[in-house]
Amino acid sequence: MNLIFFSRRRGQARHLHLTHPITLAVAGVLGLALLAAVFALGMRLGARGLGSRAQLAEIGSLRQQVQDRVDAMSIRVGELNAHIIRLDALGKRLTRMANISSRELDFDALPAVGGPEEAGGGVSAQAPDLNRLLNDMQRKLETRDSQLLALENVILSRSLTEAIRPEGRPVLEGYISSYYGGRQDPFDGSEAVHLGVDFAGQLGSQVMAVAAGVVTRAEAASGYGNLVEINHGNGYVTRYGHNQRLLVHVGDTVSRGTAIALMGSTGRSTGPHVHFEVLRNGQHLNPLAFVEP
Repeated sequence: MNLIFFSRRRGQARHLHLTHPITLAVAGVLGLALLAAVFALGMRLGARGLGSRAQLAEIGSLRQQVQDRVDAMSIRVGELNAHIIRLDALGKRLTRMANISSRELDFDALPAVGGPEEAGGGVSAQAPDLNRLLNDMQRKLETRDSQLLALENVILSRSLTEAIRPEGRPVLEGYISSYYGGRQDPFDGSEAVHLGVDFAGQLGSQVMAVAAGVVTRAEAASGYGNLVEINHGNGYVTRYGHNQRLLVHVGDTVSRGTAIALMGSTGRSTGPHVHFEVLRNGQHLNPLAFVEP
C-alpha cells in the first residue's frame, strides 16, 4: 500500500510504502486523526466566517500546521514500518533455526486472535493521543527486538554445544572389535585396560570426526601409530589411532563427518581398525556413551 502526502512547503509529494498489517493499522489511526483535525479546522472557520485577510492568513497557518504534522507522522510511521520489517526477518530466521514450520508461525500475517468484547469497552483513538500511541508502539518494538536477539543467541549457543559434543561412529562401515575397559592384551595376554573402542574395517576406508573442533595433533605417536587428536572445546577431546594416512594437519578446523584419516594398522595393532578415544577434562570416558547404535 502506498500513501502519498503533498507538502506545499517543500513543493513535492511524499510517498510512504506500507507493507505490514500492523503498520497499516497505525496508518489508519493516523488518517482518522488527521481527518478529525481537518474537521475541527472546518468548524472553526465556519464559526468565524471567511472574508478578512487575517482570517485567510490564519487558514494558511492552520493548513501548514496540519501539513507539518502529516510530514512528521508519516516519517514516524515509515520508521516503525522499517523496524517491523527487520523484526519479521529476524523472526523468520529464528523459525528456521528452531525448525518451526511456517504454517505454524507465519510472520507475514497478523496473529489469529478473537473473542467477545464487553459493551462500551473500546475507546476510539483521538488525535491528541496519536503521539503517545506511536511512542508506546516504538517502545514495544524495541523490547521485542531485544528479546528476539537474546533468543537467537540462546539458539546459536545451544546449536554450538550440540555441534561440539562427540556423537556418532568414526567409521561409516565396520564393527566393534574391542570395547572400553579391562581386557587381555592382544600381544602378551596380560591383564590390561583399554581406554578406547576399536572399530575394525577395510584398509583405507575413511575415518571421520565425530564432532566439530580443531586438530591439535596429527602425527605418529607411540602405541597409537598415525594419530589424529581433535579438541572440541568445553573440555572434550577425541583421538583416532592406527591410521594408514592422515588427511588433516594441526590447526585445521573440522566438522562432524569430516574425513580426517584413512583406516590402517600402524603402531601397536593386529589389523586394520581405528582406535577411538573420548576424553573430558583430561579424563577418559567410555566412547560407547557417545556412539549412536
